[in-house]
Amino acid sequence: MRSALVHRLVGLIVAGGLLIQPASGAPRQSAVAAGPQTFAGLVASLSEPGGYFDTDNLISNERSYLHVIPALRQLAPQAAQTGVYVGVGPDQNFSYIAHLRPALAIIVDIRRDNMLLHLLFKALFAESATRVDYLAMLTGRAPPVRAEGKPSGTVDTILKQIDGAGRLDTAGLSALQSRLMTRITGFGVPLMDRDRATILAFHRRFVADGLMLRFNSAGRAPQYDYPTHRDLLVEVDRQGVHRSFVATEEDFQFVKAMHAADRIVPIVGDIAGSEALKAVAKYLGDNGRQVTAFYTSNIEQYLFRNGAFASFITNLGRLPRQPRSLIIRSAFPSGSASAPILAGYNSASLTQPIQTLLDGYAKGQFHQYWELIR
Repeated sequence: MRSALVHRLVGLIVAGGLLIQPASGAPRQSAVAAGPQTFAGLVASLSEPGGYFDTDNLISNERSYLHVIPALRQLAPQAAQTGVYVGVGPDQNFSYIAHLRPALAIIVDIRRDNMLLHLLFKALFAESATRVDYLAMLTGRAPPVRAEGKPSGTVDTILKQIDGAGRLDTAGLSALQSRLMTRITGFGVPLMDRDRATILAFHRRFVADGLMLRFNSAGRAPQYDYPTHRDLLVEVDRQGVHRSFVATEEDFQFVKAMHAADRIVPIVGDIAGSEALKAVAKYLGDNGRQVTAFYTSNIEQYLFRNGAFASFITNLGRLPRQPRSLIIRSAFPSGSASAPILAGYNSASLTQPIQTLLDGYAKGQFHQYWELIR
């Protein structure tokens, strides 16, 4: 059934709105050139002006992120036809998408840089035939020569192949980045020169640090308990099963097919803002789609701190939803607000029915962060 779903995605078309111009600078492509019924049109029509957050977020810092996978797999049957995944941040979204199997995914983040990072990921998927190719190009290695037949192997086997692959020389890396930028230009999203420079800088970070890359905050060294990229890729769910999007070739190919069909759409937006999620709600309603899962990381903690949680609740209530739709959130040690964290982990990954959150908030519950995570 899952293999059939992979093939079903190929050839699907995203309908979008008219492009808008960035607030400053001259993009290389115009709104007219991109057109209203394109990937770029949807990115633009659902986005709002970006904001700042003091992390690079090239990868996650949530070691527990796969603990929610069994809950997502239970929702997969209802997500297949009209279900939508909404999430924030980098590539851990791909693991959630691989197991939820939604019809559409929207990645929303207040940082424009996150949208640019996902354009890099999209180009890497387009250039890669297999998960080995993807990881090799992401980290600036020469893709290992594949044996005949369909690629297979555990995630540990795959990562050993990456470890054994030679680094690209300067000319090889330049040629790879040229191919990636050609792909990115073809997506039609208007980019300024500084956007292109940012994308290349992101790729250089992955190349320089390889699988030892860690989440980084501005002005602070990585925390000792932050996982490396390798740690995240080999992480397991609570049953001890490898569940990252590169754990199996089938899961990787599902995400690749989603990208090929323009069904993973990164946008710029504040989940408590006045524009992006409102536009997403209208788009989903107009197209008969409903949210099945919404990954918020630990953003709710900051929303409570800034007095913006009520605005998020308003936005969440606007979104069309499926039965049993879930919020996925992460919690870190934070004094009295701490959630129970398993030994060996730096975070707890939790789920809550969206309707439970909305109903409870309306009744006076969940008006403090600790009430959400305890």
